[in-house]
Amino acid sequence: MDLRELVSALNDFASLSLAESWDNVGLLVEPSPPHTVNTLFLTNDLTEEVMEEAVQKKADLILSYHPPIFTPLKRVTWKTWKERLVVRALENRIGIYSPHTAYDAIPHGVNNWLTKGFGPCTSIPLHPSTAPNFPAESTHRVEFCADDEHLDAVLSKIKDIQEISCLTTFPARVEGEEQTRVSLNCSQKALLEVVALLSQNSLLYHKTEILLLQKPLLAHTGMGRLCTLSEPVSLSDITERIKSHLQLPHIRIALGVGRTLESPVKKAAVCAGSGSSVLKGTEADLYLTGEMSHHDVLDAVANGISVILCEHSNTERGFLTELRDVLATHVQNKINIIVSEKDRDPLQVA
Repeated sequence: MDLRELVSALNDFASLSLAESWDNVGLLVEPSPPHTVNTLFLTNDLTEEVMEEAVQKKADLILSYHPPIFTPLKRVTWKTWKERLVVRALENRIGIYSPHTAYDAIPHGVNNWLTKGFGPCTSIPLHPSTAPNFPAESTHRVEFCADDEHLDAVLSKIKDIQEISCLTTFPARVEGEEQTRVSLNCSQKALLEVVALLSQNSLLYHKTEILLLQKPLLAHTGMGRLCTLSEPVSLSDITERIKSHLQLPHIRIALGVGRTLESPVKKAAVCAGSGSSVLKGTEADLYLTGEMSHHDVLDAVANGISVILCEHSNTERGFLTELRDVLATHVQNKINIIVSEKDRDPLQVA
């Protein structure tokens, strides 16, 4: 596939608009066009060892779940390991694409895969995503009624205000009088100007309605998951299930106050990677994530919530095998998709 065709397909699979605002997602390194992709190489972290593996396996595009370029690079030299990744990629005509938190949010993404470790359960996002482009850039709708005497003058002044859209007028009958109802969408900044204009006429101002436009929530889409298990399961059994699902010999566990390994787990909150900010404040029997700050673990435990930590990328990496199969179908098996064998979490139990 042509690189741009494949990138378009990847964006269709998981819209980059779902990624967090602080993230750096999409095509990060692009060889000069035209660039054909025969082999797509999947990894959780793009280290130098993984880059050498990608070169040896003649990858044309690396999909790195974590963006290897996150903070801006001021230069591209051989001095630092992240700069060297870019050099090696361009020397070998390998593109680099990162989806990161877009894959966290989608219904068929990383967090959904992580919940499968619990066994039969239903889940909802902890922080639902909103429709990205609705209602455009407008935040408020303003509606008011005016008679013919004031209508033209008001409309003329409103049309001079920036960041106003969907301006419409239609007949209305108010207290037995024929008038015109005006409706418009506007930004927060424009709202102040519209209200200031209408407040100059007490009759218009008292007939004004201001509505907050809220973007609709996307079904099954968002950060984290709150899982309700079909049947309560003891914490010790949950621990074994998680270890089996993530293929880990060891995990870390903190027991909530008043809890034991035989305490039942009915609700579990999940966040792949670093889950402190996503999980905080959620009512559940258990938090499952890769890493949390010491004080956030203490807070959870004090509230009777047990915590399982598996190290950051261990809660993400296993998804790549499932992703390989799903993406193969998504691109109609037009390219070869392989998963890195060198990619691993940097932390090991000694």
